[in-house]
Amino acid sequence: MNSGTDQQDIKKEKILEAAYQRFLHYGYSKTTMNEIAGDLSLSKALLYYYFPDKSRLYIAVMRKLAGEYLDNLQNKLSKFTDLKDAFVSQINIQHDFIVKNYNFFDFFRLNEQNLPDTIWEIITEIHQAEMVLLSAAIQLEVEKGRIKPVANPGEIVDLLLDALHGVRVSAVSHKKVMFPQKEHLDEIHAKRLLLVDIFVKGLMY
Repeated sequence: MNSGTDQQDIKKEKILEAAYQRFLHYGYSKTTMNEIAGDLSLSKALLYYYFPDKSRLYIAVMRKLAGEYLDNLQNKLSKFTDLKDAFVSQINIQHDFIVKNYNFFDFFRLNEQNLPDTIWEIITEIHQAEMVLLSAAIQLEVEKGRIKPVANPGEIVDLLLDALHGVRVSAVSHKKVMFPQKEHLDEIHAKRLLLVDIFVKGLMY
């Protein structure tokens, strides 16, 4: 890799970090490309050279966040103590990730019915990676004799993740929304932990 490419990569990373901070503090709708360029003392032309519009910049930031989330999850699940610890870790890491980045995800709340295909691709990649990691955790616990043999760990994990995604607070249980209100996150988190406790006990006995 030549020095020119290195410099481009560094500049691109700086743009992603500046955009992330803007999206995080002000949300997608209240962030402009002009402001991001100003934060970096870049010309608008140079910013648009790297990212032709705000939506593509947002998607690039989201892809970076997704990678960091999965790295964190993989690191945690590489040293889990038992199956409950593995699933609780996934719930806790996801909860902390959403709480930390809640304002960043206003794009989701504003466009729930019309998210770009690229966003759905990232969501699908995260889901598939979670399935692989958690299925491997189940298989390892089976091999250690801690839980009963499972014919298809992937199907079990897929069902659990769907169930966890469907957890709602009672006040809005009838609404199918992707992102709940921030004040509901702790209640949803507690319900998900309870669901995992029941789920793991079902695999053990």
